[in-house]
Amino acid sequence: MIRLRRSFVAFACALSAVLAGCSGMNGRMLHAFFSSPRKATTIQDPVRKDARLAVLWIGHATALIQIDDKFILTDPVFTATVGQLSKRLVEPGLEPNALPPIDVVLISHLHFDHLSLGSLSMIEKKVRELVMPRGGVTYLTDFRFPAIELRTWQGWEKDGLRVTAVPVDHTGYRYGIDSAWMTDSFTGYLVEYHGLTVYFGGDTAYNPRKFIETQQRFPGIDLALLPIGPVEPADRMRAVHMDGQDAIQAFFDLGARWMVPIHHSTFVSGDSDPGEPLRRLEDARKRWNFGEREIVALGIGEQRVLIKAGEGHRDLPKDEPPKAAPPPAKKQEKPPSSNIPDDDRLD
Repeated sequence: MIRLRRSFVAFACALSAVLAGCSGMNGRMLHAFFSSPRKATTIQDPVRKDARLAVLWIGHATALIQIDDKFILTDPVFTATVGQLSKRLVEPGLEPNALPPIDVVLISHLHFDHLSLGSLSMIEKKVRELVMPRGGVTYLTDFRFPAIELRTWQGWEKDGLRVTAVPVDHTGYRYGIDSAWMTDSFTGYLVEYHGLTVYFGGDTAYNPRKFIETQQRFPGIDLALLPIGPVEPADRMRAVHMDGQDAIQAFFDLGARWMVPIHHSTFVSGDSDPGEPLRRLEDARKRWNFGEREIVALGIGEQRVLIKAGEGHRDLPKDEPPKAAPPPAKKQEKPPSSNIPDDDRLD
């Protein structure tokens, strides 16, 4: 009976978190729960000997970043569901056992679709260090890898790899009921190694002051991983998320050379069709002159080498395109299954 009560409490907390967090319950989510996720392209060996900088999008906010001999994994989610409620639309773009040893895992915030304890259990032996926002370690359980918390502008460094927590706008609670005290448990990160820099935004609303301040402290960012959804309902989502237009403006604010859009097309998020965030990004992209900048829209399971072996960082021209945003884009109207890892944990 006690175990049943605990399970009910955990389920209620998870439901509250999903309703209030990154996703939100709706008819699409219920339909996805009783459907099989689509297969994704998967790479057997993601280690690229021909790369100085490469990125592989595994899905949602999960990406494997390679900078020379270092590997960074962001917000790892490999489970079939998050919070045992929101089911994947597409399988992960990389099997957990195909991961190389991970020098550092970055957790941006504590929502179930970003801090997946079930996924961390799958990759525990591969993780050398885990970095979290303030208050995050409280939500970890019996993992063997070391974990540390970083406050804004605080850094962690090991063997030349440096990670700095940078400011973003989001929410940091996990269960809904903890929103009263988990008020700043969310962050972005800036990763530096061998003269290359990568920005990971996690999940954030558009805040020009925070993006520009990050650019001023870290000029010459090579790659920015930026969320582009969910987008509807706009009045609720814009307070804590970006759409494609916002992400492009953030891309310019950060002064990055490449942008990889994340946080879309993997789970049902908000009230819009899962493909809507990417369509809005493509529509907004047509309105800009990017110069030597590039948006690299990866498919789930796709990997791209951005800087080849033997090459290095190259500054953008000083006469870069203007940062002023163009008019907002007009609103647009709307496979076989296989075994994937177990459902996520509720703790």
